[in-house]
Amino acid sequence: MFETTIKIEGMMCPMCENHVNETIRNGFNVKSVKSSHKDAQTVITSKEKIEKLALEKAITALGYKVLGISEREIEKKGFFSFLKK
Repeated sequence: MFETTIKIEGMMCPMCENHVNETIRNGFNVKSVKSSHKDAQTVITSKEKIEKLALEKAITALGYKVLGISEREIEKKGFFSFLKK
């Protein structure tokens, strides 16, 4: 699993968050996406890495400015994850 964080300039309200979320859900294979205009970022969880350039193009097409994209691999946590130790 991967967690991708996009720093975004220009989101002003919950409607802006919804536009970004829907664009990412419709354009990419993601498990979850959550945007925050207060934090000026969107956090995406996905099974596969997402192409950063494609993400940036999708966000800028909405009229927002991408300030940066970071990605990290995360461990899937579930009810039985403690058994793997």
